[in-house]
Amino acid sequence: MRRLILIVVAVVLVGAGFLVANRPTRVTVATPERGDIAHIVYASGTVEAETSADVTSIVSQRIVFHCNCEGETVSAGDLIVRLDDSETVARLRELEARVGLLNQQVERATNLLERGVGSREVFDSAVSELAGAEAAVAAQRQVLANYQITAPIDGQILRLDADVGEVAQPGSVLFTVGQPRPLEVEAEINEEDIPLMVIGQRALLGSDAFPGQPLEAVLTSITPRGDPVLKTYRVRLSLPQDTPLFIGMSVDVNIVVENREDRLLVPSTAINSDNMVFIVEDGQVRTQAIEIGLRGISSVEITSGLDEEASLVSPIPEGLADGDRIATGRL
Repeated sequence: MRRLILIVVAVVLVGAGFLVANRPTRVTVATPERGDIAHIVYASGTVEAETSADVTSIVSQRIVFHCNCEGETVSAGDLIVRLDDSETVARLRELEARVGLLNQQVERATNLLERGVGSREVFDSAVSELAGAEAAVAAQRQVLANYQITAPIDGQILRLDADVGEVAQPGSVLFTVGQPRPLEVEAEINEEDIPLMVIGQRALLGSDAFPGQPLEAVLTSITPRGDPVLKTYRVRLSLPQDTPLFIGMSVDVNIVVENREDRLLVPSTAINSDNMVFIVEDGQVRTQAIEIGLRGISSVEITSGLDEEASLVSPIPEGLADGDRIATGRL
């Protein structure tokens, strides 16, 4: 009796295994559609002012003044930041005093020479020392000018990062001045896509600040020399005057290389790595080789090998094979 029970259990398990092994694979189905598709080159970019300048200090010194002018319009030469120049001014006064003394020595040497009791060598030496001291004064005045940091161009103070009491470091941006319009997008394009870039191409932009809002730009320049380390090329795209974007915003850039209308399209998830699709027929699937054209963000153009009325598995489950039984849903 026990042996009979074991045999029955074994038969049940085998039958269950057979049913599991032959259970249809559940898939979703999509059908081809006609529509437009574009060849897109993607990049990430940053919104910048077309005309702007980041201004830094070339000396390391404490900030003692800055204008309260962020967002305001300034003219070239307006004082924006002043650094502590007390030591430099003191040194300048010493040099100026020395020039005064040397001027007196030159005057005495000149009088003595004119009266015939002076030495030409003494006169020449006094003149040479005076010239050297005057050159030192001129150089010190140039150094002093580095402590008065002014706007290099007319424009708006787009950002002010200087605080009184902080120490300005060479290379650190103290303020940015520029024109608030027009704006542009600066982006980096992979070197393999650069041959596809043509001035005047249209670009579609995406911004987290304006979700779902159509934003466009036009490719206006391509930097001739790329970055050999990052293997990218910088491009610039002009924005329309009425763009809602702000300087400094990050955007997704989709440059339209080519646009094709009224093409047969299928979801990209319906095509495997061998350019094959799985066609649904009578509860089973069969593989079909196709030829593709442009690849869009979510769709692929089919140029041949597929009937417009076909039902396709999309997405393709892992392990699905030609002839497998399936149970379907529809996208």
